[in-house]
Amino acid sequence: MSFKSTDFSKGAAFVEGRLVPISEAKISILDWGFLHSDATYDVAHVWKGKFFLLEQHIDRFFAGMDKLRMTIPHNREELRAILMACVQASGLREAYVEIICTRGVPAPGSRDPRNCTNQFFAFVVPFVWISPPEKPGLNLIVGSRQRISPESIDPTVKNYHWLDLVMGQFEAYDRGSDTAAVVDAHGNLVEGPGFNIFAVQGRTLTTPARGMLEGITRRTAIELALEQGYDVVEGELAADKARRANEIFVTSTAGGIMAVSSIDGRMIGQGAAGPVTQDLQQRYWDRHEDPQYTLAVDYE
Repeated sequence: MSFKSTDFSKGAAFVEGRLVPISEAKISILDWGFLHSDATYDVAHVWKGKFFLLEQHIDRFFAGMDKLRMTIPHNREELRAILMACVQASGLREAYVEIICTRGVPAPGSRDPRNCTNQFFAFVVPFVWISPPEKPGLNLIVGSRQRISPESIDPTVKNYHWLDLVMGQFEAYDRGSDTAAVVDAHGNLVEGPGFNIFAVQGRTLTTPARGMLEGITRRTAIELALEQGYDVVEGELAADKARRANEIFVTSTAGGIMAVSSIDGRMIGQGAAGPVTQDLQQRYWDRHEDPQYTLAVDYE
């Protein structure tokens, strides 16, 4: 398929069954995905012209739809082809790739979600970094905001319920920092806006086990750490324990494994990625060259 007559240089989207430039991607103002945040989504990425861990992201997307009682008219093979077409159209070699299912628009006057036709969207834009590579590390605070309880919303379903995270960001800005970790009812760290958190003490890594999205990059970091003989504890991460850590790093599709240079204004280690973080960073990006974890995009 040729896309040469259309400008997809800023990104491409799949909307209502067709590819359009990202600037033309639209959603109905009546869609409950917009009105009620009634949606699930997932984000994969392309690096050096290859998808990374795409099948894991597709698995989580379909699992999330099942939990929310949503369906789309595409199987995983068709979904993979749609994403490939979006990346091919954009020509991007480093890209941020999002897939979305919304509840859709109900019948006029209805408030019954069963009357909605679920909608599918996908888009590709240039790669997004939470913390750009040239930055030594994030300045993090332990925020006062509590994350939405997992008894209320299943955090393993990736969703747009972000107001607690957004207000945490404003709290961080007010305190002169980059971002904030939201906490549980006991003050333990849970996650940040778009990232999971790890604290390193010696050769032991601790990461929250409950109340947060179980990120694909989080899972990869745990796998890499275990392969290298580090101990990984999935459990409570108390704020005081994080403040005393030798190293802290965060994980996200939007940047991989990224160092935290300070927490609540207190420098962590040397204020940059420590040896464990550097080790895992290198192994994370090395994995992008392994065909076991990648899928090449045919730009021709």
